[in-house]
Amino acid sequence: MSQELLIIGATLGLYAAVVVSPGPNFALISSLAISGERSSAVGATFGLAIAATFYAVLTMTGLALVLTQVGWLASLIQIFGGCYLVYLGFMTWLTAKPTTSAQRAGSAPGGALRGLRMGIIVNLSNPKGIAFFIGLYAVAVPPETALWAKFTILVGGFLLEIVWYGFVIGLLSTRPARAAYDRFGPWIERVIGTVLAAFGLRLISEKL
Repeated sequence: MSQELLIIGATLGLYAAVVVSPGPNFALISSLAISGERSSAVGATFGLAIAATFYAVLTMTGLALVLTQVGWLASLIQIFGGCYLVYLGFMTWLTAKPTTSAQRAGSAPGGALRGLRMGIIVNLSNPKGIAFFIGLYAVAVPPETALWAKFTILVGGFLLEIVWYGFVIGLLSTRPARAAYDRFGPWIERVIGTVLAAFGLRLISEKL
């Protein structure tokens, strides 16, 4: 029992360190939250968590390793993910207009379902996620780990995604953050859009 608890603690500790690190997921949630699209940000959070859990399940069953060995498929996923991030960055630039967060929230289409779709696509199309899970579980979760411990890790990882990005949404939905957006909104969106596009171009360039 104690060995299983050590495995759970070590794995979720590593998982938490990666979740809180900056990347396209953080940029996506930040963009939606600070612009007032709270429902879309919440939906995207669940989308990111669902996609991460899906990859975790694939890794525990050995299917993720098979996916990485199919070279053309892994490349196609990475290029698609890069193109989608570039698209999100371009659209963020395109919609960077001097509007308040309240006006932006009222005009945002799709709400939570739109955010859910965005979160799932961004996380599923990022091959770094597959590499992370394969690397993490290969080191931290031995194949003989008890089923209940693996299930606990899956649930814990899902909750870590929800809690962290929920915290980010709450932080960027505060009055000071909204005031900053209302004052510097176009520039904030352009910076985030540039970050998203840069991540996308990096993914594409690695396969070209």
